[in-house]
Amino acid sequence: MGFRAVSQGVERKIQRLFLEDSVPWVVGYSGGKDSTATLQLVWNALKYLPEETRLSKKVYVISTDTLVESPIVARWVRLSLERMREEAELQRLPIEVHQLTPQLTDTFWVNLIGKGYAAPRNLFRWCTTRLKIAPSNAFIQDVVTTYGEAILILGTRKAESANRAQNMEKYEQKRVRDELSPSGSLLNTLVFTPIEDWSNDEVWTYLLQHSNPWGHPNYDLLSMYRGATMDGECPLVLDLGTPSCGNSRFGCWVCTLVDQDKSMSAMILNYMEKAWLTPLLELRNELGDFEKDRERRDFRRMHGQLLLHNDRLVPGPYTKEWREYWLRRLLEAEKQIQETAPPEFKDIKLITQEELDEIRRIWVEEKHEFDDSLPRIYQEVTGKVFKSEQLPVSGPFGKREWDLLRELCGGNELLFEMLTSLLSIAQRTKWLSLRRDVLDELEAQIRRSFYADREEAEALARKRLKRRNELMTAVGLAKERGNKG
Repeated sequence: MGFRAVSQGVERKIQRLFLEDSVPWVVGYSGGKDSTATLQLVWNALKYLPEETRLSKKVYVISTDTLVESPIVARWVRLSLERMREEAELQRLPIEVHQLTPQLTDTFWVNLIGKGYAAPRNLFRWCTTRLKIAPSNAFIQDVVTTYGEAILILGTRKAESANRAQNMEKYEQKRVRDELSPSGSLLNTLVFTPIEDWSNDEVWTYLLQHSNPWGHPNYDLLSMYRGATMDGECPLVLDLGTPSCGNSRFGCWVCTLVDQDKSMSAMILNYMEKAWLTPLLELRNELGDFEKDRERRDFRRMHGQLLLHNDRLVPGPYTKEWREYWLRRLLEAEKQIQETAPPEFKDIKLITQEELDEIRRIWVEEKHEFDDSLPRIYQEVTGKVFKSEQLPVSGPFGKREWDLLRELCGGNELLFEMLTSLLSIAQRTKWLSLRRDVLDELEAQIRRSFYADREEAEALARKRLKRRNELMTAVGLAKERGNKG
């Protein structure tokens, strides 16, 4: 049986499942080859159903923009979604397109620059859930709340990895309906994976033999994958022995979960006109330089706790100095790209106005940095006045008072931090009638900074750990004696 017959068989399967019930479908679309092939199969299958039949239930197409996607891919997806909206309406299809984004408090820069979260690594992978999983899960849960259940269509394939194959086979064994597996994390949601048994080569064969139904050329997608491959090769597949570019990976340009961003590096090497991406690669590499990580971070955890590992304090969030540094570097990269990128990327924004406003609020209100440095940094880098209608609550203090207090503290940074925090809290809460929570907050700030330096804090943490271990040993011995008695 030829591959064209295989793809037609998948389309018939899609039609059959679509007609079986009134449960709405949610199709995941990332702009990559697998999700494109999957959506194309669904689109074509629905197109050949009678109009009154295919309009009987909703098909939602969702795509998550993490706000830190590769600019090339982000533009590709945005244009694809615009085409889909237009063509779905023209072709009278029940397809409704949604581009999702993380909540403001969950975005990459609000967490890294605002709160000071260290760049993600495998043991501190805070980004994936916030940026990708939470937005799509929230949308699907809304659909389930409205309709009672949902069917999620994904382009996942067993050939992607041994782990993926094992996980898919595990859920296959739990199927209660033909072709539909239960979701591992979403209630009342079944998962349909139409191309689960396809290879990389079969995906490309399908895409290149079938024109894109919403008019976004698949050959352009092939060119994008070719450009993201180190050897620049992404050959047309002639047999199963021919390598494809299926291992190219697109994702967040800030990703530090991998040692190297091979896709962006390849784009820059393969195409001189993409050299404007270099500032992004340089900033990403600097974020991922974990050998210098400890000196960039506070010796205390986010809420002031001291945590020992291998007899050393586990570092916490980035210090004020480094949070300001990352903001400056990001704005510099944005400015450089706007000056050197092709016309279609001239208006690129690496960070949104809403994110800048939220970072400023966190620095002033939560981290008590009443010098309010963000507008100053913004103007120094961009040459423009920072304009915002969202003003943080800072009280009467500003940079002048900040600098004066620093001078009075004579270089004692912990004392300076404690005093600025106490002043900020006292000023912000002076009109409150109930003071209990305020006193707790003041006490927490005193406890946070009540050390001479990092070495004293580390010695105290060791002493506490030793005392705790001794107490646990004593309790264990007491229980042992009690059992014997």
